[in-house]
Amino acid sequence: MALVASIHVGEYHLPDFTLNDAKGVAHGLKEQMGEQGLLVAFTCNHCPYAIAVWPRLVRHAASLKAMGINTIAVNPNIHPDFPEDSAPAMLEKLKEWGIDFPYLADDKQELSKAFDAQCTPDIFMFDKHGTLYYHGRIDDYWKDESRVTAEELLPAAEALVAGKDAPQPQHPTIGCSIKWLDED
Repeated sequence: MALVASIHVGEYHLPDFTLNDAKGVAHGLKEQMGEQGLLVAFTCNHCPYAIAVWPRLVRHAASLKAMGINTIAVNPNIHPDFPEDSAPAMLEKLKEWGIDFPYLADDKQELSKAFDAQCTPDIFMFDKHGTLYYHGRIDDYWKDESRVTAEELLPAAEALVAGKDAPQPQHPTIGCSIKWLDED
């Protein structure tokens, strides 16, 4: 389990990267920007933390889209030791989990390093200008959605769209550490 160290909200800007999805189709991050912003979720297929929040991420992506915030997911664990996170496995999860937004493979882990992503899931929300607005968790209980007492991502999105200051505090997410290729 990794606890995410926060990069500085308001000081970090969406990098200009292009990654392929599981079908090999290229997606530029800046091209994915919605009218109000973009949510970038570093996640994968095998991590129990990621598996637990995938249904919420898919559902919240629809709510965010209605607010003008698009969503993309990025899999940093394209690693030979984790075949369950491979591009073919990602294609299976697109269907199984009903993912209707780009699910990108960061096979060289360059984007994950540019974000200083630490774990899966790791959530970053940018405003329409590409400035980091929120880096935190979806809600206050990753393991069991029925035990959530406080939503955090959706209220942050509502504040972003309303032009309010970013919510504070922003609680770090927890999850499985990214399986870095250069740490074999």
